[in-house]
Amino acid sequence: MDAAGQVTRAETGSPAAGDTPSPALHGSFSLDLDFTVTRAEVFRGFADTSVRRRWFRLPGSSATAEHELDFRVGGGETARNVFVNGDTEERLAYRSRFLDIVPDNRILYVYEAEVDGSRRWVSLVTVELADDPTGSRLTWTEKFTWLVPTGDGTQDLAHLRGGTRLQLNGLSAAVDPDRHRGLRRAATSVSKDH
Repeated sequence: MDAAGQVTRAETGSPAAGDTPSPALHGSFSLDLDFTVTRAEVFRGFADTSVRRRWFRLPGSSATAEHELDFRVGGGETARNVFVNGDTEERLAYRSRFLDIVPDNRILYVYEAEVDGSRRWVSLVTVELADDPTGSRLTWTEKFTWLVPTGDGTQDLAHLRGGTRLQLNGLSAAVDPDRHRGLRRAATSVSKDH
């Protein structure tokens, strides 16, 4: 709030008075990831703060990163960081609230993402875990509303989907490290053969 008690854009993510808001963009995507470990071990990657911090972090220096996790229904997670690219500096913020948690099976939460105090998008995420013959499978379904799109929003969706895939790869490295050691060896042997 400013001195006059008015709500500012940074607090609401809404356009300032007189600005024309961009139309909200809606969409969804789903990603699957297989693990060689049990559903319980993958679930621990979300629930255990020490494991979660190994793979979930906003872009930027680890010196400026902040993270808090309250993993329970009604609890949430917050993260902040400063991302610097050349002369450009962006202040990133993430806030979530857990709506449903079924241990070793499902996590349902809503989150919002901010850049420089402006709420860019809000998402509803369902993480489902299932048994797989070689371990377990995670299915990530995200339904988003982009409030401040860049251009037509096409690059925003690619960025969101790609960033989610990178985060899930980090989860896999944190909870299923032997799988990645084997993949690195296989990749090395393939590159040596060619």
